[in-house]
Amino acid sequence: MDGQRITLALDDTSSGFETSPDRVRLGDLVRFAEEVKEFLQGDGREIDARNLDVQIKHGSLAVETYPLDNAPKLFGDLKALEDSELMRLVDHKRKAVIERWQKAARSTQGLAYRISAPFLNRPLIISSRTDFRTEEADHWVVVERYIRGEIQEVGGSKKPNAHVKLPNGKRLTIETDKDLLRADKVNRLYKSAMLRVKAEYNVKTRELRNAKLLEFVEYATDVDEASIAKMTLEGRSAWKDVQSASAWVDELRGGRR
Repeated sequence: MDGQRITLALDDTSSGFETSPDRVRLGDLVRFAEEVKEFLQGDGREIDARNLDVQIKHGSLAVETYPLDNAPKLFGDLKALEDSELMRLVDHKRKAVIERWQKAARSTQGLAYRISAPFLNRPLIISSRTDFRTEEADHWVVVERYIRGEIQEVGGSKKPNAHVKLPNGKRLTIETDKDLLRADKVNRLYKSAMLRVKAEYNVKTRELRNAKLLEFVEYATDVDEASIAKMTLEGRSAWKDVQSASAWVDELRGGRR
C-alpha cells in the first residue's frame, strides 16, 4: 500500500465551544496527543510516533500524519475497525485507546472521536452511538430503572441534561426534557433525588448509558419512628395468639411446605 495519511480528530463541544486549533483546553490537548501517539505506535512499534511528523488541522481538532509507507499492522487494524466494532484482531494498545475513547464518548455529551484515511470507505466514528468493545458477551439491553443520586448539574440550552452522582461515586449523564424541567417546581440541585430513567444496561458490567429521564419520583428520606413503633405494636397485638408464624402460614397453604 502506498504512503497513506492518517487523520485522528477530536470533536468536542462539551465545554460550550467547539474544540479547535484556535481554542482547546490544555488538559484535553495533552491527553489527546498522548493517545494519538499510543494509537499510531501500537504494541508492535512499527512506527516511531515520537519522531513522526504531523499537522494540526481544523475539524474540530485533528492530527494528520505525513504519508506513512511501512505500517501494515496499523492499516490492517483500521480496516478491522471499519469492518466490526468487536475488536478481536486489533493491536491491544490501539484497542485500549479505542476503549477509553468509547467510554469517554458515552459519559460526555458532545464528545466524539474520528479516524479517517484514504483507504477507508468511511471515517471511523467513536461516539455515544457506537459500541466498540473487546468481548462478544458485552451486551446492552434497554431497561427502565429507578436510580438515586445527587443532582450536581441540570440544564442546557440545546440538549438539556442532568449530571447525577450515584451512591458508588460514579457520575451519570441523563438526557432530560425541557418541558419536564420547566414543570418541576422543586429545587433539586445538590440534593439527593430518585429518578425513573430509560437507559441501556450492560448485563455484564452493570453499567448504564444513554439514559433519558422519564420522571422525578418523590420519596421520603426521613424515618417516622413514631409510625413504625405504632405499627409494631399493632402487629404484636394482632399476632399475639399465633404461636408460630411459619406454622400459621403453612396451615393457610393446606399444610404443605
